[in-house]
Amino acid sequence: MNVTVLDRQPDADKQSQLGFVDCDVHPYTKSPADLDPFLSERWREHRRTVGARTRSPFIGAPNYPRMSPGTGMRMDAWPEDGSHPGSDLELMRAQLLDAFGVAYGMMMPLLGRGGDERNVEFGAALCAAANEWQATQWCDREPRLKASIQVTTEYTEAAIKEIEKRAGDRRFTQVMIPPRGLEPLGRRRYWPILEACAANGFPIALHLGGTSGHPSTGGGWPSFYHEEHPSYPQSKEALVTSLVIEGVFEHIPNLRVVLVEGGFAWLPSLTWRLDKHYKRLRAEVPHLKKLPSEYIREHIWVSTQPIEEPERPQDLLATFEWIGWDRIMFSTDYPHWDQDDPRYAIKVPIPEVEKQKLFRGNALAFYGLD
Repeated sequence: MNVTVLDRQPDADKQSQLGFVDCDVHPYTKSPADLDPFLSERWREHRRTVGARTRSPFIGAPNYPRMSPGTGMRMDAWPEDGSHPGSDLELMRAQLLDAFGVAYGMMMPLLGRGGDERNVEFGAALCAAANEWQATQWCDREPRLKASIQVTTEYTEAAIKEIEKRAGDRRFTQVMIPPRGLEPLGRRRYWPILEACAANGFPIALHLGGTSGHPSTGGGWPSFYHEEHPSYPQSKEALVTSLVIEGVFEHIPNLRVVLVEGGFAWLPSLTWRLDKHYKRLRAEVPHLKKLPSEYIREHIWVSTQPIEEPERPQDLLATFEWIGWDRIMFSTDYPHWDQDDPRYAIKVPIPEVEKQKLFRGNALAFYGLD
């Protein structure tokens, strides 16, 4: 789905929004072979002859056409050579980085899909290749772009090795984990990976996606993409609940998590419910020493895109205030069709101090950037 919109000029009072930190930028390969230079001969041959074997029930494609390769993109983001949107650095500069004077862009690669692989060794190799590809083909050519470490949570040793390998490399700012996995992320078998993230100073970015093989909703597979789209925040609610209730934040007190491309207006109501139930069920979870809301406020950050648009704009401000102005970071989701333009994404006036936090200051602090 693509919508053509008029190119509007930003009004003067929104100019201060520019020069922001973008917490969700999607680079793409021009072809799967772009990862071959970073794969061993064994895995290059495997990619060519065997190919991917993901947990998706839809062989060779994500769940819905909008999420399939080549669709779901801005019409004007296709390079002249016909390659995939997001694969051309110069076009990305023209449409995003230079257009808005972006200070930093956090790359979230949706390629390789190493974390979805049933063959976990091949998945680990794809993750490592995607990391090298980000560093050399993007970060080295454009220092404003920062890489996200790709890992497969189903191969603990390889994931920890990849995290430790990137520790101290300023090109990498976080570890990217898809929300939809085989099991809830709070399960103890994932703790060693989460511990490695915290020990090496990396926050975790939970960007929507992943092909667990399970239905995307609690009621089974939906009929329409219109049903699928609202299920993304539901996956984030399940993640937050798992991380809090299973005791991850009590066990790893310096772990930081940012929720990317899953909205955020649902967070207050989830927190209220968790606190209510904790007061009645706390005997079952004696490992929790605080209210769930306290763990959420201390450990969870959110990004804005896709931003909710309530009928009463002031309700959005109230949500910002409840979550905390220091816990919200702006994102565009470039180059997808529902990308947010920083000039127009937030339709309610924001005080200048809070605006600077949301568009720039919070992300600089969260990622430890100058």
